Amino acid sequence: MRLVDWLAGASLLCAGVSVSAQEAATDAEGQRLAAAFGSREQVQQISISPDGSKVAMLMPAGKRGTRLVIGDRRTDEAPKSILASSGEPEQLTHCFWSTNQRIVCGIYSVASGSELLGFTRLVSLNSDGGGMKVLSARTSSRALAAMYDGGRLIDRLAEAEGGTVLMTRSFVPESTAGTLLANRTQGLGVELVNTTTLARKVVEQPRANAVDYVSDGHGSVRIMGIQSTRASGYDGNQISYSYRLPASRAWQPLSTLDLNSRAGFNPSAVDPDLNVAYGFDLNDGRKALYRVALDGSGSRELVVARPDVDVDGLLTIGRHSRVVGASFATDRREAVFFDPQLKALQGALKKALPHQPLVTFLDASADENQLLLLAGGDVEPGTYYVYDKRTRALEQVLPARPELANTVLAPVKAITFPATDGTPIPAYLTLPVGGAAKTVGAIVLPHGGPGSRDEWGFDWLSQFLAARGFAVLQPNFRGSAGYGDAWFQKNGFQSWRTAVGDVNDGGRWLVQQGIAKADKLAVLGWSYGGYAALQSAALDPALFKAIVAIAPVTDLDRLREESRLFTNFMLVDAFIGHGPHVREGSPAQNAARIQAPVLLFHGDLDRNVAVGESRFMADQLRGAGRKVDYVEFKGLDHYLNDSEARTRMLAQTDGFLRTSLKIDQ
Repeated sequence: MRLVDWLAGASLLCAGVSVSAQEAATDAEGQRLAAAFGSREQVQQISISPDGSKVAMLMPAGKRGTRLVIGDRRTDEAPKSILASSGEPEQLTHCFWSTNQRIVCGIYSVASGSELLGFTRLVSLNSDGGGMKVLSARTSSRALAAMYDGGRLIDRLAEAEGGTVLMTRSFVPESTAGTLLANRTQGLGVELVNTTTLARKVVEQPRANAVDYVSDGHGSVRIMGIQSTRASGYDGNQISYSYRLPASRAWQPLSTLDLNSRAGFNPSAVDPDLNVAYGFDLNDGRKALYRVALDGSGSRELVVARPDVDVDGLLTIGRHSRVVGASFATDRREAVFFDPQLKALQGALKKALPHQPLVTFLDASADENQLLLLAGGDVEPGTYYVYDKRTRALEQVLPARPELANTVLAPVKAITFPATDGTPIPAYLTLPVGGAAKTVGAIVLPHGGPGSRDEWGFDWLSQFLAARGFAVLQPNFRGSAGYGDAWFQKNGFQSWRTAVGDVNDGGRWLVQQGIAKADKLAVLGWSYGGYAALQSAALDPALFKAIVAIAPVTDLDRLREESRLFTNFMLVDAFIGHGPHVREGSPAQNAARIQAPVLLFHGDLDRNVAVGESRFMADQLRGAGRKVDYVEFKGLDHYLNDSEARTRMLAQTDGFLRTSLKIDQ
C-alpha cells in the first residue's frame, strides 16, 4: 500500500476536535477552519532507511502525543505504529535509522518543581517495535548531580559499522565515599555506542567546559568547542574551537567565536575529502559561509556571501552529512548547491512542481540514490517525496497537512513599506482569497525571536487569519535576524523603540494603502511577537483596536531573572542590558497606556518565557482597569503543541477579533 493511500483511508485528526460555542465566540465556519488549521502537521519529522526501502515518520497521536510510524515502500502492508509518547509531558522529538533494522529516537520531557527543567534521552529499537533500549548512559546512585542531557548523535556512521553511532555524553561525577570505582570526571565527552548491544567506548574524554564536537561523518571527531567561564561559574561569551590534523590526536587552535557580537568562525561540518571545516563568520557585517583548511596552514576561503542578507544555512545530505551547499533568504529561501547533480535536480523539481517551489532535501539512502525531500510553497503546506536517481521516479509519500486539502489558501506577496524615518521595511502581505473585497480587517503579525525573521511560504497562523477574511502583514522589522548586524541593531529589546516602531508603521501603512480601516486594525504575535504586540501601545496607544499575545515576554527584568539559576545568565543579562529601556520597554510596566482589549495565551510548562509573565501582565492590566482575557493551557510548553489547544486558540482569537473590531459574523 502506498503511504499516501493509507493516509487517505485514515480518519483525520481534525475531525475529532471540537470547541464549545461559548469558548469560540465565532461561527460554525470559523470553528471548522480553526480545527483544520489548528491540527498539528501529520508528518512532524521523517527519515529514510540506509537501503531506501522504509521510512520512519513521527506523526500526531491524540491531541498532543506523537507516534513513530514505519512505512515499507516495497510492500502493500499498511504503515505500522511502533512507539508512542503521550506529550504529557514526554515527547518523541526525532528518529533516525542506525541500520536497516534499527532506529534511534530522541525523547524530551520537563520536570516541574521550583524550576522547569528539561531533560533528554536517546533510545533505540527495532523497526518492528521490539528490542527497545536506552542509549543514553545511566547514572549511578552515587551521582552528585542529575544528568539532564542524554546526549546527541554527531555521527550515524555507515551500515557496515554494525549499528554503532558517535554520541555526546555528559559525565557526572560520583561520590567517592566507600569506593575506589567512582567516576571523578565531569563534562561533555563522546562515546562510540552500539545501538543493539549497548556496548560503549569513550572516544573523547570529558572536558568540563566542552560544548561542541564535530565529526567528519566517518567516525573521526575533528573539532571541539570549549566555552569560557566566569569566576562566578556562569558561562562566558566566547567559544574557542580546536581541530585535529588527519590521523592525529593533538588539538590545535582553530578559531574563537564571540557569542555577543557573532564575530569569529563558527564551524558546522567537516569535509574529510577536502580536509576542510565549513562554518559561518561575518563578512561586511553579514553572515557568510567560509571553509578553513584543517591541514595546519590556516588557509581560509570565502565560499558564499551576499551583500543584502545573511547566508545562514548549511546544506548537508545523507548518513555522512556530506556538505552540498548553502542557503539564504531574500524574498524567498534560495539555495546555492556545490553538487552539480543536486543543483540540476532542484531546478528540475521546481519545474515539475510549480506550486511547490521550496524544495528541501531531508535525508538519503546510504548510496544517496534515494533522496527524501519536502516540497511546498505559500499555498501548498508541503508534500513529502522520495526521488530515485536511477529511475528518475518521484514517489509521493505523504502530504504535510491533509486536513487542508480542500481549503483554498491565500497567496503571500513580498513587499516593503516605509518606516517613519523612510527606511524600507521588508514584509510579507497575505490578502484573503478574493482580495480587498473579501477583507474584513487587518492584522500586523510580528515574528518571534527577536533573533529570527519571517520567510515566504506556508504559515498556519497567518493562513487561518486570511481564511477568516483578515489581511495579514508580517514585517521583518529592524531587530530581525537575517539582514546583518546593522539591521539587527542592539536587538529587539534594547532597540525596542525602533523594532516596535517598525511594527506600528506597518499598521499605518495598511490603513494608508486602503487595505484596512483605522477602526479594523489589530496586532497579534507569539513570543517576542507577543511582546511587540503588547509594547506597540507604549508608542501609539490608539493605533491597534485589539491585541492578541501568545506566550509573550511582558517584563524584561522578569525575563532576565528566569535565567538567574542557569549557566547562561550573564549572556541573557547582556542581551537584555541595563538602563531606562528595561522599564520603558516592558509592557507590564506600561499597562496603563494600553487602550485596546487584550487576549493572552500561555502554557504553564513554558521554559522559553515563563508563564508568570502572562499572569503578571493580566494582573497589571486588570489593576489599570483595562479589558483582558487570559487563557492558560495546563501541561503545554512555549509552542502549544496540542491540536485541541491550538484549535481553541484560533477559534477564540477569531471571535475576540470580530467582537473587538465590531466585525459582523
